[in-house]
Amino acid sequence: MMKIQGIQIIGTQRSGSNLLRVILNQSDQLVSPHPAHLLTNFAPLLPYYHPLDVLSYKRLVDDAVDYIHVNPVDWGIRLDKEEIYRMATQFSLFELNKNIYEFLARQCGASHWCCKSMGNMYFSDELEKVSDGLKYIYLYRDGRDVALSFQKAIVGEKHAYHIAKQWHNDQQTCLKLRDRVPPERFFMLNYEQLITHPEQTIRQLCLFLGIAFQGTMLDYYTSDESKRTAEGGDMWTNLTKPVMQDNFNKFLREMPAEDIRVFESVAADSLVSLGYEPITAYEDLKQFTKEEIAIFSERNEQLKRTFQAKGDDVKKRLPQLDLIKRIKEAAVGVYE
Repeated sequence: MMKIQGIQIIGTQRSGSNLLRVILNQSDQLVSPHPAHLLTNFAPLLPYYHPLDVLSYKRLVDDAVDYIHVNPVDWGIRLDKEEIYRMATQFSLFELNKNIYEFLARQCGASHWCCKSMGNMYFSDELEKVSDGLKYIYLYRDGRDVALSFQKAIVGEKHAYHIAKQWHNDQQTCLKLRDRVPPERFFMLNYEQLITHPEQTIRQLCLFLGIAFQGTMLDYYTSDESKRTAEGGDMWTNLTKPVMQDNFNKFLREMPAEDIRVFESVAADSLVSLGYEPITAYEDLKQFTKEEIAIFSERNEQLKRTFQAKGDDVKKRLPQLDLIKRIKEAAVGVYE
């Protein structure tokens, strides 16, 4: 049987990862579905399946596949639970994640699969054990533009302090992983470079991945996958447009100076490590007190509730949330 090459995109959401995903998905050799974030959502649920044996693993497979089938953006194919169950060499959520992608790749006639669940870098030890030769694409973007994007999005933290903490932790985790993984399996991809020089950047990435560059990759915005994704939520409407080559440094025009100062006070080290220049004077950077952080946290939760109370995007995520709720309710008194 042909070996399937796995690829994992890592970094922080709102960094152009769906743009990269739909570009790569245009390749005849690669399949990259919209992420279900299986590991980040199911790893906390593993106690409900403990111990993982024949019966509980079968239930995990069923639930994981059902979760993907109600993803806000359809994968365009029905996953075969029985076949995916038979692929197991061990009872492991992490191997299950790999097996689902390998099943999809084979069904699509692809030699490569790509997972865009960027938070999976926090499971790198487990991924390394089950995915021989896994390649990583570390996609990074100016964190201040990431923060601005999160402040407008239905998902994620909303206060500059909390976004900066997440972004900083994510970047440091990715950079540490880079130092542990052989260079032939790790590719650092700068978002600003991607949008200003898309063909050159994607050609370099294809060489790293071992796939052929195809001109249709840059016509991603005409693809069915881009259209399905754009219909899945307001956050992804730009995927039906060509590359927006001026989509950077927006924080300079749109982000309040105090938010910039807060962000840079938390994440200046990561900004500098990745080649971004802080604009706040060093002496104006702050160490925040517990009282200040408490105020930030209260405001952050208020903003998150406001976003969660509006928009159709939240409704499209309800089937997955309901499934997680049912998993927990079904296990009460049995697996707790």
